[in-house]
Amino acid sequence: MAPAVTAAFLASLVEVVEAFTIVLAVATVRGLRPAMLGTATALVLLAVVVAILGPLLDRIPLQALQLVIGILLLLFGLRWLKKAILRAAGIIPLHDEDRIFAAEEDQLERQESSGGHLDWLAGLAAFNAVVVEGLEVVFIVIAVGAGRGLLIAASIGALAACALVLLIGALLRKPLSRVPENTLKFAVGIMLSAFGVAWTGEGLGIAWPLRDFSILLFAAVFLSAGVCLISVRRAREAAGTPR
Repeated sequence: MAPAVTAAFLASLVEVVEAFTIVLAVATVRGLRPAMLGTATALVLLAVVVAILGPLLDRIPLQALQLVIGILLLLFGLRWLKKAILRAAGIIPLHDEDRIFAAEEDQLERQESSGGHLDWLAGLAAFNAVVVEGLEVVFIVIAVGAGRGLLIAASIGALAACALVLLIGALLRKPLSRVPENTLKFAVGIMLSAFGVAWTGEGLGIAWPLRDFSILLFAAVFLSAGVCLISVRRAREAAGTPR
C-alpha cells in the first residue's frame, strides 16, 4: 500500500505543479473568473472520464489488465526517467516554472493587446492545462492501483498532492519554482518503471519470488542504472564528446 500511495503522490505532485503554474498565470493576468471557470470545466471532464473508466476496469480479466497497464506504466516511467537523466546531465534544460509562468503571462498579454477574446482564451488555457496534467494523474492512479485493490490508496496519494500544491500555492500566490521537479521526476520514473516491470511480468504469468518486495529490487536496479547514466553523460559533456 505504501509504495502505491508514494508513487501516486510524487507523480501527481509534479503534474499538479505544472497545471497550477498555468492556472496561476491566467488568474494573474485576467483574474480568478476565467481561471476558475476553465479549471472547474476541466475537473468535470476528468470526473466523467474516471466514472467511465472505473466500471470498465472491473470487466477486464486481471492478468490482461496487469499486462496492458504494466507495459504502459513501464513506457511512461522510462520516458520520465530519460528526461530526468538528460536534465541532470545538463543535456537539456531543467524545467523552470518561473519561465513557464512568465511565458504564459506574456502570451496572454499579447493576446490582449491584439484585441482577442482574452477571457475565453485564458479560460481555455486553464482548461487545457488541467485536462492534460489531470489525465496523466488519472492514468498514474489507475496504473498504480488497478487490479490490486489499491485504487483508493493511489487516489489518496494523488489527492494529497493536489491539496498540498493548492495550499502552498494559495499561501504563496506565485509559481512553485522551488519544488525539485527533476529530482521528483527521477524518483517517480524509477518507481513507475519498477511497477511496470513487476506488473508486466505478472501479466505474462511470472511469479516473482519476493512478490511485492520485488518492486524494491527493480527500483534499485533502475536507480543504479540512472545514476550511472547521469555520471557517464556528465563525463562526456565535460570532455566534449559528441552525443
